[in-house]
Amino acid sequence: MLELWTSPTPNGWKVSIMIEELIEAGIDLGEIDVRMIDLLKGEQFETDFTERNLNQKIPTLRHDGLDIIESCAILQYLGETFPTPLLPLDRKKWDVLPWVYWQAANVGPIFGNKLSYTRYMADVPDEQKAHPLERFGTEALRLVSVLDQKLGNNPWVCGDQFTIADIALYPWIRGWKWSKVNITTKPSIMEWVDRVRARPGVERGLGYGVPKAEIDQWSEARKAKTAKSGSKIASTENIQDSIT
Repeated sequence: MLELWTSPTPNGWKVSIMIEELIEAGIDLGEIDVRMIDLLKGEQFETDFTERNLNQKIPTLRHDGLDIIESCAILQYLGETFPTPLLPLDRKKWDVLPWVYWQAANVGPIFGNKLSYTRYMADVPDEQKAHPLERFGTEALRLVSVLDQKLGNNPWVCGDQFTIADIALYPWIRGWKWSKVNITTKPSIMEWVDRVRARPGVERGLGYGVPKAEIDQWSEARKAKTAKSGSKIASTENIQDSIT
């Protein structure tokens, strides 16, 4: 049995997409218990969740009594536990795994910070946000250029095979409008985004915690709720409260 604690965020979608892609590949995962964590309500700080994830961040996966935290570690665990071409288990995995952790160490933090300063830092004066916005915006564009070079003329990040590298990167790159990182100058990335989105497993994975009608275009009400949620989570007061 798989138990997943998650939320409709890029890191949450990585795991839900992985689960649905495994099902699409014919893997019988058995019973799957998905529990949505309401970040606005602070459910990630509650005892039940903290006992499974001391870092108080989604997602968390439980399988066979093992609690696994960190989205990219979960991708690797699922790829190794349920073998499919999503993660080669021979030497070729070393073309895939570095790009999974490149996302974790680079794309996630940079796009995440660009998004936070663009949309959520309501308690920070504009003059204090100017430098971070420039710094994270410039680095985000550099990372976009790296991804563009990696893709080249290939359909997927690691060549002809869709892998967990695509799954790790896609949820962050697809939000380029929300984080205001311009990828339109890179046709190969734009085409890749459309190619990933067209996969049935991705369609279902993006639907965890989001109404089907809002998978690609959120309603104004959901946008407002997300902005409110992000501002609360990003606030210094919230961070301090979580460690007291």
